[in-house]
Amino acid sequence: MLLQETILCATAPTPSVAGPGLIAVHDIQTGATLASFKQTNAGPHSIAVLESKNTQGGFILASQPEKLVLNVYNFQKDQISLKIFLPEKLTAISIDPRGDFCAGGTAAGRIYLWETASGILFNSWDAHYRQVNVLRFTTDGAALISGSDDSGVNVWSVSRLLDEETQNEPLMPYCTLSDHTLPVTDIICGIGLFPECRVLTSSLDHSVKLWDLSSKSLLTTFHFPQPISYLAWDATERLFFAASSDGSIHQMNLFRERESKIGGIVTEAVGGAGVTDVIRADDDESREARKKRLISVGQPISSMCMSLTSTNLLVGTSDGLIHIYDVPSHQLLRTISNHKGMSIAHLQTMVKPPDLIGHIGLEFRSGNSNDAKDTVPVKPVMNFQKTRDPKPRHAHEITAMLPAGNRAYKDESTSYSTEELLRDYAYFVQPVTSTKAGEPNPVALNSKIIELESELENMRELLSKAKGVNDAMWETVVQKLVSSVNDQEISAPQESDPADQERSRKRGRAL
Repeated sequence: MLLQETILCATAPTPSVAGPGLIAVHDIQTGATLASFKQTNAGPHSIAVLESKNTQGGFILASQPEKLVLNVYNFQKDQISLKIFLPEKLTAISIDPRGDFCAGGTAAGRIYLWETASGILFNSWDAHYRQVNVLRFTTDGAALISGSDDSGVNVWSVSRLLDEETQNEPLMPYCTLSDHTLPVTDIICGIGLFPECRVLTSSLDHSVKLWDLSSKSLLTTFHFPQPISYLAWDATERLFFAASSDGSIHQMNLFRERESKIGGIVTEAVGGAGVTDVIRADDDESREARKKRLISVGQPISSMCMSLTSTNLLVGTSDGLIHIYDVPSHQLLRTISNHKGMSIAHLQTMVKPPDLIGHIGLEFRSGNSNDAKDTVPVKPVMNFQKTRDPKPRHAHEITAMLPAGNRAYKDESTSYSTEELLRDYAYFVQPVTSTKAGEPNPVALNSKIIELESELENMRELLSKAKGVNDAMWETVVQKLVSSVNDQEISAPQESDPADQERSRKRGRAL
């Protein structure tokens, strides 16, 4: 398997262009379209994706804004796999990292929580007073975070939502983050297990706030000249990008460098003082520094994300363009213009699915299967319940896949060799910009050098072994010859030659 980063985007119709949108998968290196899934008009925060991994196919959920329908796609076919009819129109959806639970928010502020494999409605409650704009699970799936038009951000414990004994009790959030004054537009969860993680929230009140869930407190407030609609956070939480709908993107570093009193440069964290700690994007000391942190797209922004390696920033516009920027230099590297006229409602990057339609890897074949799609089973998704029914919940029957016979499924992490990992890593992190014709590719050269050095080391080891064998053979032969000659001299002394005796007598007379 060769690791390849791809872009998954969803388009939605605009007032000027009517018609259905689609979900497309593009190669981040070339911009080529790898696959497309049609018949969807999902809006912002209305797409949820489970990636294919461990030889199990993933799926895509897309809620339709004007219908009580949730479309289900899998990567192995370009048509709708399942249509789920919902109790209400959903304004935001999210699935946990393992794809076990799906949460959906409504315009009335209500949230539903379903189990995907059985379709059981585990809970539904009034979470906000107004429309739910965004839903996010934490990286471990232990908590669900919701943002609403009522300017509130609520954190819900998933274990409490699933607890049958608390179904008839008033549902209280783990905590409420209530420092915004206008509708919440985006939420991003940081790395770490709940509650030892941080959260970024953006709002139309021109602010982005950094929260600590373990202490349930506000760490820092970042203030911007325009309302913020979209966020993108570096994987290591060193910096984040805040985008407004007018086309301005601000880079905010969560660290700074200063000279220490004893000499040298010291790197320290930014903010953390609490409610009174406000950092303004336009309060930098120099105008040049502000320009370096600002990206002007020149078009209304409708979505944004970062690449898996956090080296590129991807920006989707309401005109159907996908711009790829280099994070350190803010240079525009490439623009994907396959969706002109439509709005890019969703953007995310992921490793190319091994079961992607038209790109199914043959290495996933097992046994005597004639169809590669049969060897990559898709995680099951069943029709969702519209109301809570205790009977199927008590029975709790779900579909499970078990290995049988000679079609045993192997975990990628255990069957992935070190050589394959190094090869795929070199390909995966290669620069987005392609080299000119005739110029050597530095990534390919580096990979070739590593391969040649490994081969040279193996040859040295073989040569050392060969020398050892040769030395042993030589010592054995010499020892045998020497011992044989000594034995002959002892057993049969040689007789002197007459000519030698004559020469000896002559030497004696001369002396």
